[in-house]
Amino acid sequence: MGLSKRNSRKRIQKRIRKRISGTHSVPRLCVFRSNKNISCQVIDDVSGVTLFSVSSKKVTAGGDGGKIGQAKAVGAAIAQLAKEKSINKIIFDRSGYLYHGRVKALADAARENGLEF
Repeated sequence: MGLSKRNSRKRIQKRIRKRISGTHSVPRLCVFRSNKNISCQVIDDVSGVTLFSVSSKKVTAGGDGGKIGQAKAVGAAIAQLAKEKSINKIIFDRSGYLYHGRVKALADAARENGLEF
């Protein structure tokens, strides 16, 4: 019997988290994607604290674009919050999701609004 989709993603997530860790000066941007929404958190792994987070439930998208539009709005919002807290550089954690579609749209929007990965 093979692994389920969820267990497979968890294995990939563990493999990624072994290699990356966020600090206070360079925190980790962690993405969570569900069927309807997308959210991300900026995390300081050294002290174990979530600095701030943004979800598509609270951010209004520009209208059209659907889920990709939501992801772009979340990416822009997280970059804006990071600028306010004087964070310019982050480590991107895709949490086991493939880097395409909504995850890529979020990352590209964050880069366009001033975050360095």
